[in-house]
Parts: sequence; structure tokens; C-alpha cells
Amino acid sequence: MFTTIIILIVVLVIAAIFINAFQQHRSKIEAEKRAEVAKQRSIIDETENVLMACGHMPVTPRLIKILHRRIYNALLIAKEVSPKSTDLKQRMEDAKQLAESADDSPPPIIEFSLPDNDKLIIQYIQAVKKLRVLLRSEHSKGKIDTKTYVEEDKMLERLQLRINVETLIRRGRSALQAGMLGSARQYFEKASTALESQSQPDEYVKARLLNVQEWLEAIQDNLKNANAEDRARKRALERDELDELFAPKKKW
Repeated sequence: MFTTIIILIVVLVIAAIFINAFQQHRSKIEAEKRAEVAKQRSIIDETENVLMACGHMPVTPRLIKILHRRIYNALLIAKEVSPKSTDLKQRMEDAKQLAESADDSPPPIIEFSLPDNDKLIIQYIQAVKKLRVLLRSEHSKGKIDTKTYVEEDKMLERLQLRINVETLIRRGRSALQAGMLGSARQYFEKASTALESQSQPDEYVKARLLNVQEWLEAIQDNLKNANAEDRARKRALERDELDELFAPKKKW
């Protein structure tokens, strides 16, 4: 009888250990699933935010299609990890339709106007940087081929250059109008450096570089004239002081 009780206790202890281990393993799997779903939802939210920014930027339809495919792939993974989720099915269908209906052609970037608001300009720059990161990520995952990646990244690089250069030029011209020649020169010099760093300059780079160089030459001429005027005024003042010093004293 005593032996039977001991055996039962041992069996219960072993069963409890196995049950606890199973529960821990199950909890670990569930935690991993939740983490994976959260990761995919983060990818979806990030991509949707970038898509919203693309509505105000001259990006190619092919890039829009890549972003929609990224959302669909993230939803697909989330659905596989969490098949009982009810809110994913409709979103998957919508994302798939958008990805399939988007144009796959890569037209050149069109001209665009820089926003007047500095906050919007910063959002433009951040969006372009994020787009390049997402594009690189999709290429590393094998979701897009190398040719497409190189073409799209080059277009984004040119767009980023335009935003930076146009922002510098706008600030330089504003400083120029305010008579702040030193600040204007700094802005134009930064724009010139960015343009000259392009190994394969296009028509935009060549034209803008010519504009910037003309503004810099005009500033240099103005500074020379201003310095010459300052020197002339200084010499005139010195002559006046000497004339006053050596002038004949008046007799009263």
C-alpha cells in the first residue's frame, strides 16, 4: 500500500512536470506568434504611412505596386501565423487587388513644386529616405529583382537630391533678398557641393549648377563692391580727420 502511494506520487510529480513543460512550450509558441503578428502589423502600418506620403510625391506606379505587394505579403504571413484572425481576410483581398491592379511601368519622375511649409519639406525628405530603406529591404528578401531595385533607387536618389537642392536654393534666395550675403553664400555653396557630387549629372543638375554658380558670382561681386566702398569710406574718414588735425586754426 505504501509503495503504491509513493508510485502514485512519483507519477503525479512527473505528470505535473510534463504538463508544466507543455504549458511553457505552448505559452512560448503563442508569445512568438503574437510577436510575429505584431511585427507584420508594424510593417503594414509603416508601408501604409509611406504610401500616404507618396500621394504628394512624384514616384513611379511601379514603386506603388511594390509597396502594395509588401503589405499583402505581410498580411499573408500574419494570416498564416494567426489563421483564426477575422480582420485579416478582407484586408488581404483588398491588398491583393491593389497590388494586381497597380501599373508596373517605370515612367520618369515628373517635375514637382516644393511645399512652402518647412514641416512638409522635412516630411518629404523623411519619406524618400524611408522609401529607399523599404526598397532595399524588399530587394534583400528577393521580392524585387536587381534591375528594378537599381532603377527605382536611382529615381528616389534624384528626387532626394532635388528636394535638398531646391530647399537650399529657396533659403539662399530668401537670405539674398534680405541682404544677408554671407548666409546666402553658405546655402548656395552647399547646393553646389550636392550638385557637383553627382557622377552622372542630368539636365536638372547641369541647369541648377549653372544657376547656383551665377548666384555665387553675383554675391562675390557684391561683397567686393561692398568691401571697396567700405575702404573708400574709411579712407575718406581718415582724410577728414587729418584735414581737421592740420587745418589752420581760426583766429577769433
